[in-house]
Amino acid sequence: MGGNKQRQLSRRNLLLSAGALGSTGLFAPHIAWSQDGKILKVRSYSDLQILDPAFRLSAPEGDIMRAIYAGLATNVPGDVWDWKAVSVESLEQLDELTVAFKLRDKIGFTDGFGQMTAEDVKFSIERVANPANESPYAGDWAALKEVEVKDTLSGLIHLKNAFAPLWTSTLPTTTCSILSKAAVEAAGGKIGAQPVAQSGQYILTEWTPKQRTILRRNPDWAYEPGGYDEIQIIPIEDPATAELGFEAGDLDHTWTAVSSISRLKENPPSGGVVLEKPSLAYVWLGINKDVAPFDNPNIRRAVQHAIDTESVVEAAYFGAATTSTGIIAPGLPGHRDKVLYGYDPDKARELLAAEGATDLSVTLDILNQSERLTAAQVVQANLADVGITCEIKQNDSGTFWTLGSKDGDYWDKLQLIIGRFSMEPDPSWATAWFVPEQIGVWNWERFDSQEFADLHAQGMVETDPAKRDEIYKQAQDIMEESGCYVFLTHEVTGVLHRDTVAPGLKPNGEPLLGDFKPV
Repeated sequence: MGGNKQRQLSRRNLLLSAGALGSTGLFAPHIAWSQDGKILKVRSYSDLQILDPAFRLSAPEGDIMRAIYAGLATNVPGDVWDWKAVSVESLEQLDELTVAFKLRDKIGFTDGFGQMTAEDVKFSIERVANPANESPYAGDWAALKEVEVKDTLSGLIHLKNAFAPLWTSTLPTTTCSILSKAAVEAAGGKIGAQPVAQSGQYILTEWTPKQRTILRRNPDWAYEPGGYDEIQIIPIEDPATAELGFEAGDLDHTWTAVSSISRLKENPPSGGVVLEKPSLAYVWLGINKDVAPFDNPNIRRAVQHAIDTESVVEAAYFGAATTSTGIIAPGLPGHRDKVLYGYDPDKARELLAAEGATDLSVTLDILNQSERLTAAQVVQANLADVGITCEIKQNDSGTFWTLGSKDGDYWDKLQLIIGRFSMEPDPSWATAWFVPEQIGVWNWERFDSQEFADLHAQGMVETDPAKRDEIYKQAQDIMEESGCYVFLTHEVTGVLHRDTVAPGLKPNGEPLLGDFKPV
């Protein structure tokens, strides 16, 4: 989620004046951290809004929740996707339909909510899976039958059917954060921006909206401690601003703009280490089919033909990223070789002329980041070339992530959008957000295909990799046939960290805060 612009203004003054950081001077006074291993400052690309695993809105919220709520398991840092236990002494698949767990006996909740028990595991998992709760992540537990409590610390997770994503995109993820049943019920059934009954390596002790979130070591955590006494998480939407903050000595770790990777690798900041990681994320241009003029499928198809995706990606990422063929990245089952409806402006003009659509004006909503703006400007020019006037509307993260919500008042005005979703390493985590049940949740194009939903369901129970590959290719064909999607890129992930820090990163470069350590 990126951008890259630099000024001759001093870095300190730029940071203190940047609107995204507020007017309080987030980076002042300067604090030395990495040398003594006490305080770590990391950049997040958006501020938190909710700290409920079942209803999280962004990946940065998930990063925090992994640190403050002990899940059953989490990813292992490194270059290979694997998992390790967190709150459990053992976690074992007994057969295709049964997973046994035994909790560690010294996992406690803050705020007087006592020991973590198997009853809390049952509550947390079934709460996500229960359709009545309308969790956007219910699909992570689509195969759940029930969680059986055996005794205080142990139980069985019973599945209705085989579930291919279980060990990749369910058990080791934020979805399997274990909450205190008593605490959530006392809070009215849902957690907001203030956590309740924390249980992880860290506890959240301070949150200043749009300025910083502070995590401190949990004094009651009895197992491997976090590497730092304190982690300060600074929300900076634009990565170019974060890069300047790093160069000024005010950040310890940040994602970079994809467009900055080559420059930073050639000339890294003093004391900085630059990493490039393959990304599972996907970026696309979405088209809301329920709002005029895009309720006409031929006009949607015209937009698909109008967009020169190579030019969009080249301009936005300076050659550091390549175009994509769908929502599933290379290396995963279902990755396609090519798109069905590529760049053909003459065909776009022909379709528009046939519909009498010769004077269209539309809006394109984006997150307020410079990479996204550059991409939008190329889209704008492409559309102008075929006779469509496009107004770009930039949104801060708090606004952007609610634009297509069925509970809001903008979904029926939203026309075009450039979206980016993070991914877990299973193709079902790409398709899950576009089923009919996600309309008005994460499916902002309002794409409505039961055939697609059926394929998504098949892909989760099919364990043969070749068959899964065909299922997910067919699902993406259906998405593209709908005219609702122009696939842009999977990006790459650029990481910049202090040479005094050993960052804990997933294979795709996303942070595991509990695994950051001083060198």
